[in-house]
Amino acid sequence: MEWIIFLLCLGASVLGSICGIGGGVILKPALDLLGVMSVSTISFLSGLTVMAMSAISAVRQRKSRLVEMRTGLPLALGSAAGGIAGNALFQIVRGAVGQEQLVGMVQALALAGITLMTLIYSAFFRDRIPSHHVHSTKGCLALGGVMGLMSAFLGIGGGPINLAILYFAFSMDTKKAAANSLYIILFSQTANFVTSLCRRTVPSFSWQYFLIMVAAGILGGILGTNINRRLSATAANRLFLALLTAVFLICIYNALRFSHT
Repeated sequence: MEWIIFLLCLGASVLGSICGIGGGVILKPALDLLGVMSVSTISFLSGLTVMAMSAISAVRQRKSRLVEMRTGLPLALGSAAGGIAGNALFQIVRGAVGQEQLVGMVQALALAGITLMTLIYSAFFRDRIPSHHVHSTKGCLALGGVMGLMSAFLGIGGGPINLAILYFAFSMDTKKAAANSLYIILFSQTANFVTSLCRRTVPSFSWQYFLIMVAAGILGGILGTNINRRLSATAANRLFLALLTAVFLICIYNALRFSHT
């Protein structure tokens, strides 16, 4: 099982680094599907894996100048605040629902809905609906907050919503949006992790799984960055759409599975 988890985390991190979706949007539902850990543990370790991957990717892309600090920094700071809020929201829902399986179903349904909307927008409306160029600091902070909150609550460490917002609100192309998304994910997941430590809400987990998943995230960030440099924007966009379709189908299956357990 350790090798399966390592390969799954590695594949998700490589694909997440290429497309800028963080990998958690692939990893979280896939681990839910395996059922090897509790929902809370999967959310926590998926976030750490994505944090490791995004940190490596951000360092390796620092010379590309794809991230403009004028918008990138307030987006990242907003996502950090959103990450704290998302962590708090997850704990509230977890406490109110009580059952891990029901929490998993809520997460799966929410992620399925976000993924489907992003897929429809990216595939059919992105080139038809005029995009914008948000420059105000307040606007960037607010949009970053939305992205951070969703990623932390869903335990996916980023996800398709990041790219959809960056496409629509900032008129970014696929590669630039991917680089900015990873930068945002790094801040939101770091804030989410620190919040869990401070509030002592870290779930129990196997240190073996922790080391395997973080190592896979680091290696995936390195490989994904190298592949991204050689991949055309068109190819990256096609891969992104294919991943969204797969994630949506897995989420629907997981929601049905959680509802019957």
